Amino acid sequence: MTSALDALLARLEKTVPAGWDLGLDRMRRLLARLGDPHLRVPPPIHVAGTNGKGSTTALLRAILEASGKTVHVYTSPHLVRFAERIRLAGRFVDDDALAQAIERAVEADAGDPITFFELATVAAFELFAETPADVTLLEVGLGGRLDATNVVENRLVSVITPISLDHEKFLGDTLEKIAAEKAGIVERGRPVVSAPQDDAVVAVLERAAARAGERLRLGGRDWTSTLEDGRLVYRSETALLDLPPPRLLGPHQIVNAGCALAALEAAGLLPDAETAARGLLAVDWPARMQRLAAGRLVEAAPADAEIWLDGGHNPGAGEVIAETLADLSRRAPRPLVLVAGMLETKDPIGFFRAFAGLAERVVTVPIDGGEHPGRNPAALAATIRDHAGLAAEPANSVREALERLRRETEGPAPRILICGSLYLASAVLAENGTPPA
Repeated sequence: MTSALDALLARLEKTVPAGWDLGLDRMRRLLARLGDPHLRVPPPIHVAGTNGKGSTTALLRAILEASGKTVHVYTSPHLVRFAERIRLAGRFVDDDALAQAIERAVEADAGDPITFFELATVAAFELFAETPADVTLLEVGLGGRLDATNVVENRLVSVITPISLDHEKFLGDTLEKIAAEKAGIVERGRPVVSAPQDDAVVAVLERAAARAGERLRLGGRDWTSTLEDGRLVYRSETALLDLPPPRLLGPHQIVNAGCALAALEAAGLLPDAETAARGLLAVDWPARMQRLAAGRLVEAAPADAEIWLDGGHNPGAGEVIAETLADLSRRAPRPLVLVAGMLETKDPIGFFRAFAGLAERVVTVPIDGGEHPGRNPAALAATIRDHAGLAAEPANSVREALERLRRETEGPAPRILICGSLYLASAVLAENGTPPA
């Protein structure tokens, strides 16, 4: 049965542009008509960056909730259900409540130019303003300076996660240009925290912080987060925490956890070690090195195969995913096979080169990216063979790829990573029957 939210989203898909049209004028106009709810949300923590935004936001939520705080969260995109984008006081928003909030935004817009992401963001602000909470976590959709979320004020802290090349069409073709867009969320007189960054990025962020009258709290300089004897050790000028590593897998999650802790420290919300540890052990973020242990697609894979899912899709993500899998291989060797699909706008060479010498084979599959075309699997396989030095061949679907691997596997059961796109990750979770919690 189609819900009111599903019907509304289907209608808006036909009438409202779904792509990006960066700018804040439309947001401010519509928010003003609704009484400026963005100025009444609980104190916001704003998160921008290229990689690690979602994981850092999830870590912030887990630690804050372990501290007894009530938290609103706005992230994008969703994986299976649209309501995954909005958590109200710790729970996914009810479909009917979200449909009503979007309808109010549509009515107030009265047919003026608007994008779908802007409508959804306005609806989120309305819901956040109406529901009591201690903190609001806002993940930037694209860029920062002109992103629809960048209308909030009085941030507890602005957070910049690792920056690398991505979305060059919108943000610029150099790290410096992209960093300048991300730094647009820095607010005058409000703390700003950054993960460790390339030197060129640091220079841009330092200038943005100085213009805001603030000191950049930079990872690797003003705070560190390291893995020592199996423990996460967070150090800053005023704090030292000895913690378990986060539940999220991968060396990059040590940095993301440190970024979350540094942000909470800057906001005056850093808890004691025992509380922070509970948050790190409870954190969950789907499609980021997520283990698929059961489900309809898992049943199609080789017996005893180890199946992982990650939506990373740019060169920076490829590097950290490959590093994670290399670490897994050292501890528990298995043949590695990638099942991958990508959008045409992404850089397959930069992504797959990270797996040279690590993956034995890549099976490429089509993806449905909505208005964003997916790469042809045969063409993607040829690009991987020619430029990344990996054996690659196409398949018609993830299920076909897994069934092929099941037929052809001889010897040890493989470690399979399904990767290359959040659109692919979304489809895999839906088909496997693994909804985000």
